[in-house]
Amino acid sequence: MNIKTAKLVTGHKSGLGKPSKMPGYSTSLPATACKLGMKLAKVAGSVCSSCYAMKGHYTYPDVKAGLQRRLDALHNPQWVEGMVKLVGHYTDPDDPYFRIHDSGDFQSVEHVLQWVEVARALPWVKFWAPSRERAIVKLARAMAGEWPENLVVRLSAPMIGSSLNTDLPTSSVDADHGQQCPAPTQGNQCGDCRACWDRNVSNVNYHKH
Repeated sequence: MNIKTAKLVTGHKSGLGKPSKMPGYSTSLPATACKLGMKLAKVAGSVCSSCYAMKGHYTYPDVKAGLQRRLDALHNPQWVEGMVKLVGHYTDPDDPYFRIHDSGDFQSVEHVLQWVEVARALPWVKFWAPSRERAIVKLARAMAGEWPENLVVRLSAPMIGSSLNTDLPTSSVDADHGQQCPAPTQGNQCGDCRACWDRNVSNVNYHKH
């Protein structure tokens, strides 16, 4: 598959995303499609109550169209092959980090398993996905067999200041434990920190923004 076709079958018309804060590239889906996230958005004090992906440039018509295009593409039978091609093409082998969903979340067990296939096909790339979908992720892990070591899915605590009791990697917002995200003290940049992608870091705590 060539790059042009890969962009077409994955809905990445202009290529992968490139967040300014972090290393590498990313993909994104509309926050309005988040299953649990949209419910939490209506709950005061939840991590989704002031979602950054519901405002700013995410509300521009062309951006919204791109997010929807990527959501629709998940059902394309060539999606995995296309994503493998794009991530492998864009990722720097010297700093091989990729973020799954700088907005949006997993849509189903099948969606998680699609990313498992991508990670298996690119063992040299480090993948990280934050997710509120605890039940979906746990079922996918049970169905996947051996989980790829290069795929870290961090289950996100639903409420600001709270944490999750699980043996899986997690993240929290304004909690009092875990490795603290250094971005607020270094120009809102990851810098040389790669804790989010490190499966040995049990919890990463972010600051509300």
